[in-house]
Amino acid sequence: MDGMGEKKNFMYHYIEDKEFLKRMKSFCSGIINQLVQRINNDSIMTVEAYLVGSGAKNLITQNANEPIELDYNLCVNKIYVFRFNNPMEIKEYIKKHFNVVLKNNGWSDCQDSTSALSTNKIYFTKGNKTKFDIDLAIVRENNRGWERLIHNKTGIVVLDQWYWNETPNARDLVNKACDIKDSNLWKKVREFYLDKKNMYLRRGDRDHPSFIVYIETINEIYSKHLLYKR
Repeated sequence: MDGMGEKKNFMYHYIEDKEFLKRMKSFCSGIINQLVQRINNDSIMTVEAYLVGSGAKNLITQNANEPIELDYNLCVNKIYVFRFNNPMEIKEYIKKHFNVVLKNNGWSDCQDSTSALSTNKIYFTKGNKTKFDIDLAIVRENNRGWERLIHNKTGIVVLDQWYWNETPNARDLVNKACDIKDSNLWKKVREFYLDKKNMYLRRGDRDHPSFIVYIETINEIYSKHLLYKR
């Protein structure tokens, strides 16, 4: 195979197996819904969860045969116990409940990454055997938009930091996406999103997860085609 063919094999492409995508999203959303119910029944805080970014907008991509990641936001709406206003306590509390839910469904404990709680990769034993996992970000809304809970790891736990970090350029994202769809520009979103994913892949850039690429895509398409037409 020539160099160009090899390059194409290691670029992102959209997944076309709709039955698999439907089954995967249903399965993962079931896990997240169990977590939401468990937390909301505990009288500590109330939360709600959303499938976000590429998973929510049918923009799920795959690099060659690598696993797929579904991104969820777990939004903290209200906290009833004062000590759980601490970002570290919030993440540890949610992680504890998430691990119980995962164990009840045959998964191992989640991993605490910088900006999310990530499951291990699994696959369906029948049908499409593409591996997939869940990436669960903890977020809250403020008067400027959304903040994501960050765990800044230093390698020494007592020196670690937990804090809320504003999600860049996420304000009015839902309204912008609706305006783009209403203007029949969603094909441009699909093209632009895939191009950006592959651009970051070529650069070896690991600081642009799918949700951030989606935010960039919506903002740039809106600015280019709709901003000055409203």
